[in-house]
Amino acid sequence: MMRRSGIIVGLLVAGILIAGWVVMVRRGAVASPQARLAAADARFHREVKPVIDRYCSDCHLDGMNKGDVSLDGFTNTLSIVRDRRLWERVLAVTKSGDMPPPKKHQPTTQERDAAIAWLDATLYPLDPEHPDPGRVTLRRLNRVEYNNTVRDLIGVDLSPADDFPQDDVGYGFDNIGDVLSLPPILWERYLNAAEAVLDEAIVAGPRKAKTYRFGPGKLRGHDGTEALAILSSNKTMTASVVVQFPGKYRFRVHGYGQPALKQSPKMSLSLDGKMLAEIDVENVKAAPKWFEVVVDVPMGRHQLGVRFLNDHYREWMEDEKRPSGRVVKNKKVEDRNLYVVGVEWIGPEAAEVAELPDSHRRIFAPRKPGMTELQAARAVVGAFATRAFRRPLATDELERLMALYRQARGTGDGFEAGVRHALTAVLVSPHFLFRGELQPNPDNPKSVHAVDEYALASRLSYFLWSSMPDDVLFDLASRKKLRKELRSQVARMLADSRSSALTDNFAGQWLQLRTLEILSPDAVKFPAFDADLRQAMRRETEMLFETIARENRPVGEFLTADYTFVNERLARHYGIDGVRGSEFVRVSAAKASRGGVLTHASILTLTSNPTRTSPVKRGKWVMENILGTPPPPPPPGVPSLESKELKGTLRERMEQHRKDPSCASCHERMDTIGFAFEHFDGVGQYRADDDGSPLATAGELPGGLKFADHRDLNSRLAQDREAEFMRCLSEKMLTYALGRGSEYYDRPALEHIQARLRKGGGKFQELLLAVVESVPFQMRRGEGESGGWTTVPAR
Repeated sequence: MMRRSGIIVGLLVAGILIAGWVVMVRRGAVASPQARLAAADARFHREVKPVIDRYCSDCHLDGMNKGDVSLDGFTNTLSIVRDRRLWERVLAVTKSGDMPPPKKHQPTTQERDAAIAWLDATLYPLDPEHPDPGRVTLRRLNRVEYNNTVRDLIGVDLSPADDFPQDDVGYGFDNIGDVLSLPPILWERYLNAAEAVLDEAIVAGPRKAKTYRFGPGKLRGHDGTEALAILSSNKTMTASVVVQFPGKYRFRVHGYGQPALKQSPKMSLSLDGKMLAEIDVENVKAAPKWFEVVVDVPMGRHQLGVRFLNDHYREWMEDEKRPSGRVVKNKKVEDRNLYVVGVEWIGPEAAEVAELPDSHRRIFAPRKPGMTELQAARAVVGAFATRAFRRPLATDELERLMALYRQARGTGDGFEAGVRHALTAVLVSPHFLFRGELQPNPDNPKSVHAVDEYALASRLSYFLWSSMPDDVLFDLASRKKLRKELRSQVARMLADSRSSALTDNFAGQWLQLRTLEILSPDAVKFPAFDADLRQAMRRETEMLFETIARENRPVGEFLTADYTFVNERLARHYGIDGVRGSEFVRVSAAKASRGGVLTHASILTLTSNPTRTSPVKRGKWVMENILGTPPPPPPPGVPSLESKELKGTLRERMEQHRKDPSCASCHERMDTIGFAFEHFDGVGQYRADDDGSPLATAGELPGGLKFADHRDLNSRLAQDREAEFMRCLSEKMLTYALGRGSEYYDRPALEHIQARLRKGGGKFQELLLAVVESVPFQMRRGEGESGGWTTVPAR
């Protein structure tokens, strides 16, 4: 069986190579695939194998596997293609000059170029005249996309997907089709969300009061964390509500008090910061009680507040006489607290709603005077489903939805309720929940075609807005004009407020800003760090991204921007004078010895340990997110820097750490980059020394790139490693735009994107245009493996 499996794998790999080399046959390069294979093997033994034996043997041959890389057993072309991922790493470090290491004997330029050329041709058997655009797995809307789509489709901003399970992440993003699984619990959540959204959006006859309950997990504390069921120290609980129908609402709180000094807790109830009532909470734990207030509320989003007004905590020592007559001191404590069990919001109490909400009018707008009820229902349901499915509706699809409308009317529901029944089915349909694309030949992997303009509109809108296409995109797609208007549409969409989704979702994941929310720097070591500073850190980086995107500035400014954005809290952290208030203003980054995102407190904090800086994390972050060369995982059994086996300063301990041969190859680059930022502590505050120890920030990267400190490194990365940065950013942007990982057959597209970016002066919008006009974005092929471009899984 094992022998048979080996034969099958061998035949598969041979078939792959032959299929790729057929391109060369068509061009007359060789007489046959067999001859091409023989020629490739001959070149390998003549130009590549000697280089490997001569310059790589000390670390990667004869049982050596530094950096978890062993080149034993690779004796011909087929063996190399079987482990494409490994040899892609070899190719990358050979091109960059990182390997062989600078202290090792180096190949000549001719030897290096010959090896690179052979690996390029072998690993990427591509036909530029017949590119493979790949395929995107049918994928569901993630939580952000679902909320945004419901908002733009219906006009109700309820964020129902906040109750859905967390989305999985692949290739650094949460919109990747291959990892967006569909747990069974989601089907129930989809139905609940559809009913809740349409219940708020559509007025179907007399409106009954609804009760919304907020347990402790749904309330937020004054510091942004989830509030507990106990209030002390003048704390406030808040809950957000959306009022679609104006009227009287009942605000109820279930709780009890713990008195102190013969006085009960006082509780205030507020709406949008305005106190509605002040209540003495005299009942105790054994008898929780409801407290309530009725208030007139207009449409819109409102903030409910529950506050404890008169907190008091007292400790004292009191004399106590024992039966023996001896007097002792006893500690006495009195602590007044307010306990909140839950909150309810009930309403509206009026039987009728005088004014229809905008969402209702939007949904029923297709109903025109003179239509019969059935005609009106068809128009309303058809228009809604067309926008929800993001493409024209087929006749049989509309008929199935109309059957649901008629079914509801047959049971006594009114016109609006019947329509709502059909629309509920739309919102739980796979055509709404999944981003599918109609294909002329979906099961043929050799069928390569341009996606239709409706699919292109969806690709564009979910890329830039994380939401559905708007009326402008729909109209252009219907007239087949969108492809011709891509440049103007990209500019229009970036100017729209919905483009903030690109900042939240692309930048938030590329730069890992979302991680800030779960970090907790040590409170003793960094007492000034708080929720306000955390939020200001993130907003600074987001504003730099937004500025580069909307002002169409060069992407190199991510590394070298001599400006930044601060409010008073962040300015104080940076030591910048003259900034007051919570509003962010643009300032010179040089005032804080900074420049570019690598010196933002957000990045410096998320790449630190809770009690100290981490040059390893900082270097690794730069390699992954700026240079696109992530290091392999560390080998098992390596002692941590806190190990008693390692002595001295942080840099000295790391130098001892690197003496392990299995660590040195990766850490030489990571640590050197990380130490450039040692002038910034674990929360990104500038420092002249490390608790009295001098800071050594100068370094040299493989390939001879020398720098003095973080400012010098930033500019050198932007200049000397510009190509690596542009490739990294291009690949991450294409991955996010497509919703799939980058494959070897995407290489021509990535090279074209980078060339467009360089030709366009590195401008951000040129990057976006290059992505949306690329072959993978504009085209797709059928499902299954493509004969000429199949890859072999890495071992």
